[in-house]
Amino acid sequence: MTQLLNPKKKERDILAIYDRHVDAVYRVCYSFMKNKAEAEDMTQETFLKLLSCNQEFENERHEKAWLIVTASNLCKDALKKWWRKNEDIDDYPGLAQPGQDMDNYVLDAILRLPEDYKEAVYLYYYEGYTTAEIAVHAGCAEGSIRSRLSRARKMLQTMLGGGRK
Repeated sequence: MTQLLNPKKKERDILAIYDRHVDAVYRVCYSFMKNKAEAEDMTQETFLKLLSCNQEFENERHEKAWLIVTASNLCKDALKKWWRKNEDIDDYPGLAQPGQDMDNYVLDAILRLPEDYKEAVYLYYYEGYTTAEIAVHAGCAEGSIRSRLSRARKMLQTMLGGGRK
């Protein structure tokens, strides 16, 4: 049996990291998975990955960035699974929970963006990362991130009916 908890990480350190970042990780996972149950599963997977990694963080911003990138990658991998492509939405009647705010059309529009655009929008507007920081995490040029943000804004404008006069 492999040891799950890295001996370098003390239990209180892991709990502190969890408390600081669980909400942000959940939001990232929800933006990909689009339902509560799968977002919770991916959040759990992200923190399990943290338990078993040898990553040393420079500061809280670095640990948050690592968790967001890890959560994004885990969600992308989960979405690529062959069984997800064969699912029928009718098999999941309980995904829309009663009492949820179904009128959040802006969030709904953001969730319909292509993955690269959605990730850039989330990191820039919701997490406050700069385009340079996002570029490092995405492994592309800063200009590419600025282009994604610009295209995403235009797409959102169209989706939300905010054309110029």
